[in-house]
Amino acid sequence: MHEIRSWTDLKNRLEADRRCFGYFHPRMPEEPLIFVEVALVRGMSDDVQSLLDESAPVGDPIAADTAIFYSISNCQRGLAGISLGDFLIKRVVDNLAAELPHVRTYATLSPIPGFRTWLDQRIVEEGSDLLTANEQKALQQLPSELAGLGLGILLGRPRWYADEKLAPALRVPLLRLCARYLSLEKSAKGRALDPVAHFHLTNGARMERLNWLADLSPKGIQQSAGIMINYLYRLAEIEDNHEAYTGEGRIAASLAISRLAKG
Repeated sequence: MHEIRSWTDLKNRLEADRRCFGYFHPRMPEEPLIFVEVALVRGMSDDVQSLLDESAPVGDPIAADTAIFYSISNCQRGLAGISLGDFLIKRVVDNLAAELPHVRTYATLSPIPGFRTWLDQRIVEEGSDLLTANEQKALQQLPSELAGLGLGILLGRPRWYADEKLAPALRVPLLRLCARYLSLEKSAKGRALDPVAHFHLTNGARMERLNWLADLSPKGIQQSAGIMINYLYRLAEIEDNHEAYTGEGRIAASLAISRLAKG
């Protein structure tokens, strides 16, 4: 999910405040089918840049209260259609709970790979109606060279996220629309339209928090306008969430995300 860029990057992901778990098959004992990278931190992480920062000091795993699943990678292209991550996540939670009983929160920092594709289609079909009156007014108050430009054009500007005027004006509508995409837009089978959302909801997680400009990599900007999401795995709720989603298509979401989606 987040490519390893160097030996230093690899070393950083295997430090004392990190864990890496792999899922192996007896017929392939030396090559993982899938692996997950975990960061041991205090509080839920809200951006991937800090997790991948090679210069950041190594944290104390004993002081951590949260395990963040920040990268899940399928190692075998031929198994792309088979869901193996659910088995791994459950085993990882069990292992971490036994090793670090003081860790109480298990969550992800996940990409939203389908958001921009969905948004671009909505812009074409709904135009200015996609934005609320207040959101349209905020965009009209941008500097003259930006005022009056459509949402799609503004998002097409190079490094729009670094513009001190433009980025704050886009924050409210993009977070609202992202919440709508994740929690209200469904596939033909009545499940979450976003594939990563579908994966974690199937495993019993709930949508907890959207994080603004959490992934500023070219891929993150292109796929989701830099927005990432925390999926929360509450051990006492995993089974109920799984049953509600797989049985009825009901999505577990925090009050903040539910309100944002309906705003």
